[in-house]
Amino acid sequence: MNGKLYLVATPIGNLQDITLRAIETLKIVDLIAAEDTRQTLKLLNHLQISKPLISYHRHNEETKADLLIKNLKEGKNIALVSDAGTPVISDPGEEVVKIALKENIEVIPIPGACALITALIASGLDTKEFTFYGFLSIHKKIRKQKLEQIKKETKTVILYEAPHKIISTLQDIYKMLGDRNIVIARELTKIHEEFIRGHISEILQNYTEPKGEHIILIEGVELKEEKIEFSTLEEHYNFYETQGLTKNEIIKKIAKDKNVSKNEIYQYFIKNK
Repeated sequence: MNGKLYLVATPIGNLQDITLRAIETLKIVDLIAAEDTRQTLKLLNHLQISKPLISYHRHNEETKADLLIKNLKEGKNIALVSDAGTPVISDPGEEVVKIALKENIEVIPIPGACALITALIASGLDTKEFTFYGFLSIHKKIRKQKLEQIKKETKTVILYEAPHKIISTLQDIYKMLGDRNIVIARELTKIHEEFIRGHISEILQNYTEPKGEHIILIEGVELKEEKIEFSTLEEHYNFYETQGLTKNEIIKKIAKDKNVSKNEIYQYFIKNK
């Protein structure tokens, strides 16, 4: 019988953010696949858990994925963890998850801390819709193409960036997107947690390269509604009626479009009924 593959979220800074379910899972599995075994060992020591560790990172993902699948097929339960936060999100794990599912191995997510969500909810930017781009490519052509896509995004955009690249990335965003309103979140859940809000030009004037991973949140571009011209009020009315709006809703819409009082529109339709 196959074992189970658990995707276990770990703290992104504050160790108290680990869930009870994550702790219990790390206790019961036979093996833990870690992005950095040294980092994971610190967490395990803090939790007083002793388990065999196997290194699983970007540079050995293909070869180690086969080894993990082999162990799972032998009936071993495995927990996959990243250095911090939710595994597979801009971290290793996607390949082994795909293979496991093809092999009918059960994949179980153990939710917890996620840096991009933690940054978003405290950003003050629109949270109804957002797009996550991960880390921008270091290749200039691909990087430019991505920034061209981001330039047109009406949703909040979320990026990850390393501390030594943050300034150059902000400069690239400023060059491609203009002086957009952004939020930088760094050292989330740690002692020096910080949110920096403002336009890119303001931030670049005063920002140096501090330590810690950074999350950049970019306000989406405002979507300009195309104004439709109607030759008559009846045509205007029919347009909104086809959208399923009630009579009162239609009158409000027309009055707003024409910047007149609702009563004026109402009286027109009474007289021309």
